[in-house]
Amino acid sequence: MSAYHEFYQDDFRPREHYLPMWEHIQRAGQHLLGDKAREAHLALHTEGVTFTVYSDSDQGIERVWPFDILPRIITAAEWAHIEAGLKQRIRALNLFLKDLYHGQRILKDRVLPPELIFRGKDFCREIMDIDAPHDIYTHIGGVDLIRDEEGRYLVLEDNLRTPSGVSYMIENRVVERRILPEFFERYRVRRVEHYPALLLQALRHLSPRGKDRANIVVLTPGIFNSAYFEHTFLAKEMGVELAEGRDLVCKNDCVYLKTTHGLQRVDVIYRRVDDAFLDPLVFRADSVLGVAGVINAWRAGNVALVNAPGSGIADDKAVYAHVPDIIRYYLGEAPILKQVPTYQMTHANDRAYVLDNLERMVVKAVAESGGYGMLMGPSSTPNQRTEFARKVQADPRNYIAQPVVQLSRHICYLDGELESRHLDLRPFIIYGDGIDVVPGGLTRVAMTKGSLVVNSSQGGGSKDTWVLAE
Repeated sequence: MSAYHEFYQDDFRPREHYLPMWEHIQRAGQHLLGDKAREAHLALHTEGVTFTVYSDSDQGIERVWPFDILPRIITAAEWAHIEAGLKQRIRALNLFLKDLYHGQRILKDRVLPPELIFRGKDFCREIMDIDAPHDIYTHIGGVDLIRDEEGRYLVLEDNLRTPSGVSYMIENRVVERRILPEFFERYRVRRVEHYPALLLQALRHLSPRGKDRANIVVLTPGIFNSAYFEHTFLAKEMGVELAEGRDLVCKNDCVYLKTTHGLQRVDVIYRRVDDAFLDPLVFRADSVLGVAGVINAWRAGNVALVNAPGSGIADDKAVYAHVPDIIRYYLGEAPILKQVPTYQMTHANDRAYVLDNLERMVVKAVAESGGYGMLMGPSSTPNQRTEFARKVQADPRNYIAQPVVQLSRHICYLDGELESRHLDLRPFIIYGDGIDVVPGGLTRVAMTKGSLVVNSSQGGGSKDTWVLAE
Protein backbone atom coordinates (compact mmCIF):
# COMPACT_ATOMS: atom_id res chain seq x y z
CA MET A 1 0.00 0.00 0.00
CA SER A 2 1.44 3.41 -0.95
CA ALA A 3 2.06 6.24 1.51
CA TYR A 4 -0.76 8.61 2.37
CA HIS A 5 -0.34 12.01 0.70
CA GLU A 6 -1.35 14.87 2.96
CA PHE A 7 -1.47 17.52 0.22
CA TYR A 8 -3.00 15.65 -2.73
CA GLN A 9 -6.13 13.57 -2.95
CA ASP A 10 -6.04 10.30 -4.88
CA ASP A 11 -6.81 12.13 -8.13
CA PHE A 12 -3.90 14.57 -7.47
CA ARG A 13 -6.17 17.50 -6.72
CA PRO A 14 -5.14 19.39 -3.57
CA ARG A 15 -7.17 18.56 -0.47
CA GLU A 16 -9.77 21.16 0.39
CA HIS A 17 -7.82 22.88 3.19
CA TYR A 18 -4.83 23.34 0.87
CA LEU A 19 -6.79 24.97 -1.99
CA PRO A 20 -6.32 28.65 -0.94
CA MET A 21 -2.55 28.15 -0.68
CA TRP A 22 -2.37 26.22 -3.95
CA GLU A 23 -4.40 28.82 -5.85
CA HIS A 24 -2.07 31.57 -4.67
CA ILE A 25 1.01 29.61 -5.76
CA GLN A 26 -0.51 29.08 -9.20
CA ARG A 27 -1.35 32.76 -9.60
CA ALA A 28 2.04 34.01 -8.40
CA GLY A 29 4.12 31.38 -10.20
CA GLN A 30 6.79 29.04 -8.86
CA HIS A 31 9.50 31.68 -9.24
CA LEU A 32 7.91 33.29 -6.16
CA LEU A 33 8.78 30.17 -4.17
CA GLY A 34 12.40 30.32 -5.28
CA ASP A 35 12.73 33.90 -4.06
CA LYS A 36 11.01 33.06 -0.79
CA ALA A 37 13.18 29.97 -0.20
CA ARG A 38 16.36 32.04 -0.58
CA GLU A 39 14.92 34.71 1.71
CA ALA A 40 14.09 32.08 4.36
CA HIS A 41 17.61 30.60 4.28
CA LEU A 42 19.13 34.08 4.60
CA ALA A 43 16.83 34.93 7.53
CA LEU A 44 17.75 31.73 9.39
CA HIS A 45 21.45 32.30 8.69
CA THR A 46 21.28 35.93 9.85
CA GLU A 47 19.41 35.01 13.03
CA GLY A 48 21.92 32.23 13.79
CA VAL A 49 19.31 29.47 13.78
CA THR A 50 21.60 26.44 13.64
CA PHE A 51 21.90 22.82 14.68
CA THR A 52 24.90 20.57 15.21
CA VAL A 53 26.00 17.52 13.21
CA TYR A 54 28.97 15.59 14.59
CA SER A 55 29.11 12.93 11.89
CA ASP A 56 30.56 15.16 9.16
CA SER A 57 33.17 17.33 10.83
CA ASP A 58 34.96 17.95 7.50
CA GLN A 59 32.15 20.36 6.64
CA GLY A 60 32.07 21.91 10.12
CA ILE A 61 29.64 20.76 12.79
CA GLU A 62 27.28 23.76 12.77
CA ARG A 63 24.61 24.05 10.04
CA VAL A 64 21.86 26.51 9.20
CA TRP A 65 18.52 24.97 10.14
CA PRO A 66 17.04 23.27 7.00
CA PHE A 67 13.56 24.65 6.33
CA ASP A 68 10.99 24.02 3.61
CA ILE A 69 8.74 27.02 3.01
CA LEU A 70 5.51 25.15 2.18
CA PRO A 71 3.59 24.67 5.45
CA ARG A 72 1.88 21.51 6.60
CA ILE A 73 -1.77 22.23 7.46
CA ILE A 74 -3.79 20.29 10.05
CA THR A 75 -7.54 20.85 10.30
CA ALA A 76 -9.27 21.75 13.57
CA ALA A 77 -11.05 18.38 13.70
CA GLU A 78 -7.82 16.43 13.19
CA TRP A 79 -6.10 18.47 15.87
CA ALA A 80 -8.88 17.93 18.41
CA HIS A 81 -8.30 14.17 18.09
CA ILE A 82 -4.51 14.55 18.40
CA GLU A 83 -4.76 16.89 21.40
CA ALA A 84 -7.13 14.61 23.31
CA GLY A 85 -4.88 11.61 22.65
CA LEU A 86 -1.72 13.40 23.75
CA LYS A 87 -3.26 14.68 26.98
CA GLN A 88 -4.47 11.19 27.79
CA ARG A 89 -1.06 9.68 27.07
CA ILE A 90 0.93 12.19 29.14
CA ARG A 91 -1.46 11.89 32.07
CA ALA A 92 -1.12 8.09 32.09
CA LEU A 93 2.67 8.11 31.70
CA ASN A 94 2.97 10.60 34.56
CA LEU A 95 0.91 8.33 36.84
CA PHE A 96 3.07 5.42 35.70
CA LEU A 97 6.28 7.22 36.75
CA LYS A 98 4.86 8.19 40.13
CA ASP A 99 3.86 4.57 40.72
CA LEU A 100 7.22 3.13 39.56
CA TYR A 101 9.16 5.26 42.02
CA HIS A 102 6.74 4.64 44.89
CA GLY A 103 4.39 1.67 45.35
CA GLN A 104 4.96 -0.11 41.98
CA ARG A 105 1.34 -1.30 41.90
CA ILE A 106 1.50 -1.88 38.15
CA LEU A 107 4.32 -4.40 38.62
CA LYS A 108 2.69 -6.13 41.58
CA ASP A 109 -0.50 -6.50 39.54
CA ARG A 110 1.62 -8.04 36.71
CA VAL A 111 0.32 -5.56 34.13
CA LEU A 112 3.97 -5.11 33.10
CA PRO A 113 6.72 -7.70 33.64
CA PRO A 114 8.98 -6.40 36.44
CA GLU A 115 12.13 -7.41 34.54
CA LEU A 116 11.14 -5.00 31.75
CA ILE A 117 11.56 -2.13 34.21
CA PHE A 118 14.40 -3.35 36.39
CA ARG A 119 16.59 -4.20 33.38
CA GLY A 120 15.92 -0.84 31.72
CA LYS A 121 18.93 1.49 31.53
CA ASP A 122 16.83 4.52 32.49
CA PHE A 123 15.16 3.16 35.62
CA CYS A 124 16.80 5.11 38.47
CA ARG A 125 16.79 3.20 41.73
CA GLU A 126 18.59 6.19 43.26
CA ILE A 127 15.39 8.28 43.23
CA MET A 128 12.98 5.78 44.79
CA ASP A 129 10.43 7.40 47.12
CA ILE A 130 11.34 10.98 46.19
CA ASP A 131 8.15 13.04 45.92
CA ALA A 132 8.24 15.24 42.83
CA PRO A 133 6.56 18.66 43.31
CA HIS A 134 2.81 18.36 42.61
CA ASP A 135 3.46 14.72 41.59
CA ILE A 136 4.54 15.87 38.11
CA TYR A 137 7.35 13.97 36.40
CA THR A 138 6.61 14.61 32.71
CA HIS A 139 6.61 18.41 32.67
CA ILE A 140 7.65 18.64 29.01
CA GLY A 141 6.86 15.96 26.46
CA GLY A 142 7.56 15.64 22.76
CA VAL A 143 5.54 12.79 21.26
CA ASP A 144 6.45 11.71 17.71
CA LEU A 145 3.46 11.04 15.47
CA ILE A 146 3.24 9.58 11.99
CA ARG A 147 0.36 8.96 9.60
CA ASP A 148 -0.06 5.47 8.22
CA GLU A 149 -1.14 4.45 4.72
CA GLU A 150 -4.77 5.23 5.58
CA GLY A 151 -3.97 8.66 7.01
CA ARG A 152 -4.49 7.70 10.67
CA TYR A 153 -2.23 9.39 13.23
CA LEU A 154 -0.11 6.86 15.15
CA VAL A 155 2.30 7.38 18.02
CA LEU A 156 5.80 6.37 16.92
CA GLU A 157 7.61 7.12 20.17
CA ASP A 158 7.57 9.24 23.32
CA ASN A 159 10.27 11.74 24.34
CA LEU A 160 10.12 12.51 28.07
CA ARG A 161 13.74 13.06 29.15
CA THR A 162 14.89 16.28 27.52
CA PRO A 163 12.74 16.57 24.37
CA SER A 164 14.19 19.04 21.89
CA GLY A 165 13.03 20.90 18.80
CA VAL A 166 10.59 23.43 20.22
CA SER A 167 12.87 26.39 19.40
CA TYR A 168 12.88 25.32 15.75
CA MET A 169 9.08 25.05 15.79
CA ILE A 170 8.93 28.70 16.87
CA GLU A 171 11.66 29.90 14.50
CA ASN A 172 9.90 28.14 11.60
CA ARG A 173 6.77 30.15 12.38
CA VAL A 174 8.64 33.46 12.76
CA VAL A 175 10.35 33.00 9.39
CA GLU A 176 7.16 31.83 7.67
CA ARG A 177 5.22 34.87 8.89
CA ARG A 178 7.99 37.15 7.68
CA ILE A 179 8.42 35.76 4.18
CA LEU A 180 4.91 34.51 3.33
CA PRO A 181 2.44 36.86 5.04
CA GLU A 182 0.09 36.43 2.07
CA PHE A 183 -0.38 32.75 3.00
CA PHE A 184 -1.50 33.71 6.50
CA GLU A 185 -4.09 36.11 5.09
CA ARG A 186 -5.99 33.12 3.69
CA TYR A 187 -6.06 31.04 6.88
CA ARG A 188 -6.83 31.33 10.58
CA VAL A 189 -3.69 29.69 12.01
CA ARG A 190 -3.36 29.05 15.74
CA ARG A 191 -0.29 30.47 17.47
CA VAL A 192 2.77 28.54 18.66
CA GLU A 193 4.92 31.53 19.64
CA HIS A 194 3.45 31.58 23.16
CA TYR A 195 5.24 28.32 24.09
CA PRO A 196 7.94 30.07 26.21
CA ALA A 197 5.21 31.87 28.19
CA LEU A 198 3.39 28.56 28.81
CA LEU A 199 6.65 26.92 29.84
CA LEU A 200 7.54 29.75 32.22
CA GLN A 201 4.09 29.54 33.80
CA ALA A 202 4.50 25.78 34.32
CA LEU A 203 7.99 26.18 35.83
CA ARG A 204 6.77 28.85 38.25
CA HIS A 205 3.97 26.53 39.32
CA LEU A 206 6.61 24.09 40.62
CA SER A 207 8.52 26.54 42.81
CA PRO A 208 8.76 25.43 46.46
CA ARG A 209 8.75 29.10 47.53
CA GLY A 210 5.67 29.98 45.49
CA LYS A 211 5.37 31.15 41.89
CA ASP A 212 5.84 34.83 42.73
CA ARG A 213 9.29 34.23 44.21
CA ALA A 214 10.38 31.55 41.72
CA ASN A 215 13.99 31.80 40.58
CA ILE A 216 14.43 29.60 37.51
CA VAL A 217 17.52 28.49 35.57
CA VAL A 218 18.02 26.48 32.39
CA LEU A 219 20.85 24.01 33.04
CA THR A 220 22.86 23.33 29.87
CA PRO A 221 25.84 21.01 29.28
CA GLY A 222 27.44 23.90 27.37
CA ILE A 223 28.17 25.16 23.88
CA PHE A 224 29.26 21.79 22.48
CA ASN A 225 25.85 20.21 23.05
CA SER A 226 23.87 19.70 19.82
CA ALA A 227 20.82 21.48 21.29
CA TYR A 228 22.70 24.49 22.72
CA PHE A 229 20.90 26.87 20.37
CA GLU A 230 17.62 25.77 21.93
CA HIS A 231 18.92 26.15 25.48
CA THR A 232 19.95 29.76 24.86
CA PHE A 233 16.75 30.49 22.93
CA LEU A 234 14.43 29.29 25.71
CA ALA A 235 16.39 31.01 28.49
CA LYS A 236 16.28 34.29 26.58
CA GLU A 237 12.60 34.00 25.68
CA MET A 238 11.62 33.20 29.29
CA GLY A 239 13.93 35.84 30.74
CA VAL A 240 15.73 33.38 33.03
CA GLU A 241 19.39 32.54 33.56
CA LEU A 242 21.23 30.02 31.38
CA ALA A 243 23.63 28.13 33.65
CA GLU A 244 26.21 25.39 33.44
CA GLY A 245 26.87 23.01 36.31
CA ARG A 246 29.86 25.06 37.47
CA ASP A 247 27.55 28.09 37.93
CA LEU A 248 25.50 26.32 40.61
CA VAL A 249 26.33 25.11 44.10
CA CYS A 250 24.40 23.22 46.81
CA LYS A 251 24.49 24.25 50.47
CA ASN A 252 22.29 22.77 53.21
CA ASP A 253 20.18 20.95 50.61
CA CYS A 254 19.40 24.14 48.70
CA VAL A 255 20.69 25.11 45.25
CA TYR A 256 22.28 28.49 44.60
CA LEU A 257 23.36 30.37 41.48
CA LYS A 258 26.73 32.11 41.67
CA THR A 259 26.33 35.77 40.67
CA THR A 260 28.35 38.95 40.93
CA HIS A 261 26.07 39.88 43.84
CA GLY A 262 26.68 36.64 45.71
CA LEU A 263 24.66 33.43 45.87
CA GLN A 264 21.02 33.48 44.72
CA ARG A 265 18.62 30.71 45.74
CA VAL A 266 17.33 28.61 42.81
CA ASP A 267 13.82 27.14 42.96
CA VAL A 268 13.39 25.40 39.60
CA ILE A 269 15.98 23.85 37.29
CA TYR A 270 14.91 23.15 33.72
CA ARG A 271 17.71 20.72 33.10
CA ARG A 272 18.97 19.77 29.64
CA VAL A 273 21.62 17.50 31.16
CA ASP A 274 21.05 13.73 31.06
CA ASP A 275 20.40 11.82 34.28
CA ALA A 276 23.82 10.15 34.31
CA PHE A 277 25.60 13.52 34.44
CA LEU A 278 23.19 15.42 36.70
CA ASP A 279 24.72 14.78 40.13
CA PRO A 280 28.20 13.26 40.59
CA LEU A 281 27.31 12.29 44.18
CA VAL A 282 24.48 10.05 42.95
CA PHE A 283 25.15 9.10 39.34
CA ARG A 284 28.44 9.31 37.41
CA ALA A 285 31.17 10.43 39.78
CA ASP A 286 33.29 11.77 36.89
CA SER A 287 30.61 14.20 35.65
CA VAL A 288 31.56 17.86 35.43
CA LEU A 289 28.26 18.86 33.78
CA GLY A 290 25.95 18.54 36.76
CA VAL A 291 25.65 19.86 40.31
CA ALA A 292 26.91 17.92 43.31
CA GLY A 293 24.07 17.55 45.81
CA VAL A 294 21.18 18.54 43.54
CA ILE A 295 19.37 15.21 44.03
CA ASN A 296 19.41 15.63 47.81
CA ALA A 297 18.05 19.17 47.38
CA TRP A 298 15.27 17.72 45.20
CA ARG A 299 14.61 14.97 47.76
CA ALA A 300 14.33 17.63 50.48
CA GLY A 301 11.73 19.52 48.42
CA ASN A 302 13.89 22.62 48.08
CA VAL A 303 14.21 22.59 44.29
CA ALA A 304 12.15 21.27 41.39
CA LEU A 305 13.87 19.37 38.56
CA VAL A 306 12.32 19.45 35.07
CA ASN A 307 11.86 16.84 33.68
CA ALA A 308 12.13 14.64 36.74
CA PRO A 309 15.18 12.35 36.89
CA GLY A 310 14.22 8.78 36.04
CA SER A 311 11.52 9.81 33.56
CA GLY A 312 13.48 8.15 30.74
CA ILE A 313 12.10 4.72 31.66
CA ALA A 314 8.65 5.89 30.48
CA ASP A 315 9.95 6.59 26.97
CA ASP A 316 12.07 3.44 26.79
CA LYS A 317 11.12 1.93 23.42
CA ALA A 318 10.49 -1.47 25.02
CA VAL A 319 8.04 0.12 27.48
CA TYR A 320 6.35 1.93 24.56
CA ALA A 321 4.70 -1.32 23.47
CA HIS A 322 2.88 -1.44 26.81
CA VAL A 323 1.58 2.17 26.88
CA PRO A 324 -1.96 1.12 25.81
CA ASP A 325 -2.04 -1.18 28.87
CA ILE A 326 -0.67 1.66 31.02
CA ILE A 327 -3.47 3.97 29.85
CA ARG A 328 -6.12 1.35 30.60
CA TYR A 329 -4.62 0.53 34.02
CA TYR A 330 -4.35 4.08 35.38
CA LEU A 331 -7.19 5.85 33.57
CA GLY A 332 -9.65 3.07 32.82
CA GLU A 333 -9.92 4.38 29.25
CA ALA A 334 -9.25 3.02 25.78
CA PRO A 335 -6.24 4.69 24.11
CA ILE A 336 -7.33 7.51 21.80
CA LEU A 337 -4.19 7.37 19.64
CA LYS A 338 -3.06 4.06 18.17
CA GLN A 339 0.55 2.85 18.06
CA VAL A 340 2.85 1.09 15.62
CA PRO A 341 2.97 -2.71 16.19
CA THR A 342 6.13 -3.51 18.14
CA TYR A 343 8.10 -6.74 18.54
CA GLN A 344 9.87 -7.32 21.85
CA MET A 345 13.29 -8.89 21.38
CA THR A 346 13.09 -10.40 24.87
CA HIS A 347 10.25 -12.64 23.57
CA ALA A 348 11.75 -15.67 21.83
CA ASN A 349 9.01 -15.91 19.19
CA ASP A 350 9.14 -12.19 18.37
CA ARG A 351 12.93 -12.30 18.17
CA ALA A 352 12.95 -15.32 15.86
CA TYR A 353 10.39 -13.72 13.54
CA VAL A 354 12.28 -10.42 13.36
CA LEU A 355 15.66 -12.04 12.72
CA ASP A 356 14.11 -14.02 9.87
CA ASN A 357 12.63 -10.83 8.37
CA LEU A 358 15.22 -8.13 9.07
CA GLU A 359 15.04 -6.76 5.53
CA ARG A 360 11.40 -5.72 6.24
CA MET A 361 11.91 -4.34 9.76
CA VAL A 362 13.07 -1.22 11.55
CA VAL A 363 15.19 -2.28 14.52
CA LYS A 364 15.86 0.33 17.25
CA ALA A 365 18.03 0.51 20.34
CA VAL A 366 15.60 1.24 23.18
CA ALA A 367 17.51 4.15 24.76
CA GLU A 368 18.90 5.88 21.64
CA SER A 369 17.47 8.91 19.84
CA GLY A 370 18.21 11.14 16.87
CA GLY A 371 18.15 8.26 14.41
CA TYR A 372 21.18 6.58 16.00
CA GLY A 373 21.35 2.89 16.94
CA MET A 374 18.82 1.98 14.26
CA LEU A 375 18.62 -0.45 11.35
CA MET A 376 16.35 0.48 8.41
CA GLY A 377 15.83 -3.02 7.02
CA PRO A 378 14.72 -2.20 3.44
CA SER A 379 17.77 0.01 2.80
CA SER A 380 20.28 -2.09 4.76
CA THR A 381 23.06 -4.30 3.42
CA PRO A 382 23.47 -8.01 4.26
CA ASN A 383 26.50 -7.14 6.39
CA GLN A 384 24.52 -4.56 8.36
CA ARG A 385 21.72 -7.06 8.98
CA THR A 386 24.20 -9.68 10.15
CA GLU A 387 25.78 -7.17 12.53
CA PHE A 388 22.42 -6.12 13.95
CA ALA A 389 21.31 -9.74 14.38
CA ARG A 390 24.44 -10.31 16.45
CA LYS A 391 23.68 -7.24 18.61
CA VAL A 392 20.08 -8.29 19.17
CA GLN A 393 21.06 -11.82 20.19
CA ALA A 394 23.75 -10.51 22.55
CA ASP A 395 21.42 -8.06 24.32
CA PRO A 396 17.72 -8.62 23.49
CA ARG A 397 16.46 -6.12 26.14
CA ASN A 398 18.28 -3.31 24.35
CA TYR A 399 16.30 -3.62 21.09
CA ILE A 400 12.77 -3.59 19.71
CA ALA A 401 11.58 -3.98 16.12
CA GLN A 402 8.69 -2.54 14.15
CA PRO A 403 7.39 -3.19 10.64
CA VAL A 404 8.25 -0.44 8.16
CA VAL A 405 5.41 2.09 8.07
CA GLN A 406 5.25 4.23 4.96
CA LEU A 407 5.29 7.70 6.54
CA SER A 408 2.85 10.12 4.95
CA ARG A 409 4.13 12.47 2.26
CA HIS A 410 3.81 16.17 1.53
CA ILE A 411 4.99 18.47 -1.23
CA CYS A 412 8.22 20.39 -0.64
CA TYR A 413 9.95 23.08 -2.67
CA LEU A 414 13.42 21.62 -3.37
CA ASP A 415 15.96 22.95 -5.88
CA GLY A 416 13.32 24.77 -7.90
CA GLU A 417 10.87 21.87 -8.07
CA LEU A 418 7.81 20.69 -6.14
CA GLU A 419 8.56 17.19 -4.89
CA SER A 420 6.95 14.86 -2.37
CA ARG A 421 8.83 13.79 0.76
CA HIS A 422 8.04 11.71 3.84
CA LEU A 423 7.50 13.45 7.17
CA ASP A 424 6.49 13.06 10.82
CA LEU A 425 5.26 15.42 13.56
CA ARG A 426 6.50 16.16 17.08
CA PRO A 427 3.90 18.12 19.08
CA PHE A 428 4.97 19.51 22.46
CA ILE A 429 3.04 19.05 25.70
CA ILE A 430 3.53 21.09 28.88
CA TYR A 431 2.31 19.72 32.22
CA GLY A 432 2.01 22.44 34.85
CA ASP A 433 -1.16 23.59 36.60
CA GLY A 434 -2.92 21.71 33.76
CA ILE A 435 -1.85 20.03 30.53
CA ASP A 436 -1.33 22.25 27.47
CA VAL A 437 -0.67 20.93 23.97
CA VAL A 438 0.82 23.65 21.77
CA PRO A 439 -1.29 23.75 18.56
CA GLY A 440 1.34 22.77 16.04
CA GLY A 441 4.67 21.09 16.52
CA LEU A 442 7.89 20.35 14.71
CA THR A 443 7.24 18.72 11.35
CA ARG A 444 10.41 16.90 10.32
CA VAL A 445 10.98 16.07 6.66
CA ALA A 446 13.15 13.43 5.02
CA MET A 447 14.85 15.64 2.42
CA THR A 448 16.30 12.68 0.50
CA LYS A 449 13.92 11.17 -2.05
CA GLY A 450 12.44 7.90 -0.81
CA SER A 451 14.08 8.16 2.62
CA LEU A 452 12.07 7.54 5.79
CA VAL A 453 14.71 9.09 8.10
CA VAL A 454 13.56 12.57 9.16
CA ASN A 455 16.09 13.41 11.92
CA SER A 456 18.06 16.60 11.29
CA SER A 457 21.20 14.81 12.52
CA GLN A 458 20.69 12.35 9.64
CA GLY A 459 20.04 14.97 6.94
CA GLY A 460 16.36 15.75 7.55
CA GLY A 461 14.68 19.15 7.33
CA SER A 462 11.53 20.77 8.67
CA LYS A 463 8.29 22.61 7.86
CA ASP A 464 6.09 25.09 9.68
CA THR A 465 3.03 23.27 11.08
CA TRP A 466 -0.29 25.09 10.88
CA VAL A 467 -3.24 24.06 13.02
CA LEU A 468 -6.38 25.77 11.78
CA ALA A 469 -8.81 27.45 14.15
CA GLU A 470 -12.45 26.33 14.13
